[in-house]
Amino acid sequence: MSHVINSILALEALYGLPGETCVAKEITYLSPEYRAMMEASPFAALATSGPEGLDCSPRGDRHGHLVRIVDDRTLMMPDRRGNKRTDSLKNIIRDPRVALMFLIPGSGNALRVNGSAYIDADPALCESFAVDGQNPLSVIVITIEAVYFQCARALIRSELWNPERHIDPASLPTPGQILARLSNDQVGGPDYDREWPERAKKSMW
Repeated sequence: MSHVINSILALEALYGLPGETCVAKEITYLSPEYRAMMEASPFAALATSGPEGLDCSPRGDRHGHLVRIVDDRTLMMPDRRGNKRTDSLKNIIRDPRVALMFLIPGSGNALRVNGSAYIDADPALCESFAVDGQNPLSVIVITIEAVYFQCARALIRSELWNPERHIDPASLPTPGQILARLSNDQVGGPDYDREWPERAKKSMW
């Protein structure tokens, strides 16, 4: 007998329906409480969708600079320097739906946003997001359609903020090792790892 869940009715029969608090926490605008959570977050995961599939991109910035809250329905997120793959931006051009999950170091609660987005490359707007004299090439403008907090269970289970559970980076493969392995030593290697800190310092923003 198959135990595959392939209908909403079967799923609801297994899990039940969400409680009152799970419904009440979702709104279509930034309340003062949600605004405070967002302003405290220096990191978010940005999820997008396109013809080639899904993408989830890490986004980090100095405290207070991750997003600009224009009003209670509008956010602006600068697209800082990266690997030039532009996976998220390509997806937004073809499918404006986006989702964000904001994390706050030390807090068990996450903040989730669903909405739609477009890309604005106005030079004056990009200049307004400059850090250390470096402008982003574009800004992602997001219209909020739903916002709600995610309870702390996942972060408690994972012990994400517990320094005693932090992994020693030396126990993991380095980017240089990964690149060398996947490219048959055409790129990457020890030189890549050795040069990375200085390269990152010069191209952070």
